[in-house]
Amino acid sequence: MKLSTPRWWYERDRRVMPMTRGLLTPLSWIWASVTARRIARVTPVDPGVPVICIGNVTVGGTGKTPIVRALAERLSRRGCDVHLLSRGYGGKLAGPVQVDPARHTGADVGDEPLMLSQGFPVWISRDRAAGARAAAAAGADVVIMDDGHQNPSVKKALTLIVVDGETRGDEWPFGDGRVFPAGPMREPLHTGLARTDAAVILLPADLAAADPELEAALSAVPVLTAHLRPAGPPPSGPQLGFAGVGKPWKVERALEAAGCELADFAPFPDHFAYDEATLQRLAERAAQFGAGLVTTEKDWVRLPAPWRQRVVAWPVKAEFDDPAALDSLLKGL
Repeated sequence: MKLSTPRWWYERDRRVMPMTRGLLTPLSWIWASVTARRIARVTPVDPGVPVICIGNVTVGGTGKTPIVRALAERLSRRGCDVHLLSRGYGGKLAGPVQVDPARHTGADVGDEPLMLSQGFPVWISRDRAAGARAAAAAGADVVIMDDGHQNPSVKKALTLIVVDGETRGDEWPFGDGRVFPAGPMREPLHTGLARTDAAVILLPADLAAADPELEAALSAVPVLTAHLRPAGPPPSGPQLGFAGVGKPWKVERALEAAGCELADFAPFPDHFAYDEATLQRLAERAAQFGAGLVTTEKDWVRLPAPWRQRVVAWPVKAEFDDPAALDSLLKGL
């Protein structure tokens, strides 16, 4: 059973949910300790080609995958043979295997790899080092690893962490700083930044600039900003939106900001597996409003084939605000 991301994780006030946080805090100490020991003890494998890691220091919902795609497109335009590497979370195949969108499903390889495979060679492998070597053997000039900042098995030529720039005010991308499961952190912020070459603050289309307080919190590393923009207009007319991502409330807000006439919105846990009964309930709810169905690209690839004809996928793309700053990081590759 998948659980939804707790909204209270992102409350920066330590007095919020004191009992829950207090009970979970000892588990967070264990999590942080195990992560630190694993990173310290492993000798990274050099696959023979540069590996760029796009990771984060929090659990889900930051927008890593659009940044992966934007970076892959930029390198590809410069003549690089770019291959992507993922653990394949949510898929049953252990790999290493190259994703074939004509043959594989989200249940085989995970939703994000299947989505990205529409544009680039994508490898899934629970053993990241084996996956990177497989990509290199297949002719990759550079490998972009989607997630893996806390995975020390592969030697990384460049590491970027993606930070949610939309969560601000009383909420904060790092919550009150506690590590999972008492908070959203995969590891303490200063520890994660120590292994980072730069941070990317990802903003929604309607927020012009990053929060200065957030930039200050990341000042130990160079900070880039990027905007997540619609790749096309949302469908016209009333719509029932739904999303099973790390922070589904961000999808609802983005659709509304793009001018979508949302009649209702249904949130689901990240990587949610949509079954026939759930989809029928969504369709019946939409029919009450005379509305269509719209979701994210990531959710759309998890839908059963017959339902893909009935649901609109709304694509978004990440655009760097200062491409020259990004290029300066890539020069060494």
